[in-house]
Amino acid sequence: MELELRHLRTVRAIADTGSLTKAAATLGLAQPALSAQLRRIEKALGGPLFDRDHTGARPTLLGELVLERARVVLPAVSELQEEAVRFANAWGNMERFRLGGTHGPLLGGLVDRLVAAHPAAPVSTYTSWSVAEIAAQLVDGRLDFALIGACGESPPPAQDRLTWQVIGIDPVFVMLPDSHPLAGEEELDLSALADECWADVPGDGCFADCFVGACAGAGFSPVSVYETDTASVVHLVQVGRAVGLCRATFPPTPGLVTRPITGSPLSWRHLLGRHPRSAAAGAVSGHTRAAYAEAVKRSESYTRWLAAHPRFGAAL
Repeated sequence: MELELRHLRTVRAIADTGSLTKAAATLGLAQPALSAQLRRIEKALGGPLFDRDHTGARPTLLGELVLERARVVLPAVSELQEEAVRFANAWGNMERFRLGGTHGPLLGGLVDRLVAAHPAAPVSTYTSWSVAEIAAQLVDGRLDFALIGACGESPPPAQDRLTWQVIGIDPVFVMLPDSHPLAGEEELDLSALADECWADVPGDGCFADCFVGACAGAGFSPVSVYETDTASVVHLVQVGRAVGLCRATFPPTPGLVTRPITGSPLSWRHLLGRHPRSAAAGAVSGHTRAAYAEAVKRSESYTRWLAAHPRFGAAL
C-alpha cells in the first residue's frame, strides 16, 4: 500500500483526539473501519504508530516522526489547493493572448495592436517553422490563437478540431538586390531567373514542391535553393548570392526590391486559427485583418499591383 494524504489525516486525527473512538467520529468512520485502516498504515510504515490502552492512544517514536512530517505536508497541500483555485478563478477572468505563428510579417503587427487595445492583458508568442507544431499546441490548449500561412489551396492542419479563417491571399514575389539587372522591371517572368540561386525560409507544407513545379512550368530546374531564416535570406539577397522568395507583404528593406512574378504561379494564404469556442475571437480577427491591411499599405508596389489583380488581397 502506498501512503496517501488521507492516511496522514487519519494519523493526525487519532493524535489530536487521543482516541480511536473520537477520531472515528471526527472522520465519519466506524471505529472498526478506522482500526483496520490504522493497521494497514502501520504495516506500510513498518511499525506501530500509537500505544493504545484503556486510557487512549499515544504516539510512539515512529508515530511522532510521521506526525512531524504530516504537520508540514497537510497544511502545505491545503495551501496549494487554495492557491490553485484562486489562481484558476483569477486567470479565468483575465484577458490573455497566447499567440502562435510561423515567421511571417503579420505576427508583430497583431501583437502591437493587441497590446495597444488591451494594455493590461498578457500577450505571449511562440514561433515555429512548422504549422503542424503550431496547430498541435493550439489543439492542446497551450495557445489561444495561431497565425500561419498555407501554400495555394492546401488545407490547414487539424481542420476537424480547429476553426481557420482566411485573412488575406498574397502572391509570392521575387526578392532581388537593388543592383540586380532586373530590379527595375515591374514584373518578372520566372524563366528570366533560371540561372539564379534561390533562398527561402523552410516549412513543412507543399511550398517547396510547388516552387519546383512552377520552375518546371517555366522550363528550368532551380540551380540551388537555400532554406534558412528570414534574416539570412535577406543577407544572401543583399550580397547578391541568391534571389529570394517572399510574400508580397514583405516590408520594404534597404538594399532590396520585391517584384511580382508574371502569371502569379505561387500564392500564400494568411490564416488565423482558434478553437471553435475561443473567447475574444471576433476582436483578434479584427486586429489581424487590420494588421494585414497595414502590411499591404507599407508596400506601394504591392498596393498598385493589387488594383489590377482583385483575386488577391484581403479576404471577404
